[in-house]
Amino acid sequence: MDAESARAAICAAVRAIPAGKVSSYGAVAARAGLPRRARLVGRVLREAGEADLPWHRVLHADGRLAAPLRSALGRRQARLLLAEGVRVHAGRVAAACFVDGGDADALLWASPQRALRRR
Repeated sequence: MDAESARAAICAAVRAIPAGKVSSYGAVAARAGLPRRARLVGRVLREAGEADLPWHRVLHADGRLAAPLRSALGRRQARLLLAEGVRVHAGRVAAACFVDGGDADALLWASPQRALRRR
């Protein structure tokens, strides 16, 4: 997959996360057809800025916010999630809020064929 196709696939996967739910970088990568490319998701989101992407719905696999809660970005992410009804406690979101039921690690480490079957 070329760079522009990868970017488009990642952006589409992020846009597909419904309000009030979250996903992990790894799960977004898997849904975009780029398993094990979680860092690429982070880079695409960083480069895109806030360009109509619900970036705030993408977290670490363990539920941590993208940035420390003490930082301006962390506080902004927490506020945006709270506005959608997602509770943030001590810089983390409960697994029940994940689109995939908190099974982000399984998607992250699954083979590409298995990840596709889980969609």
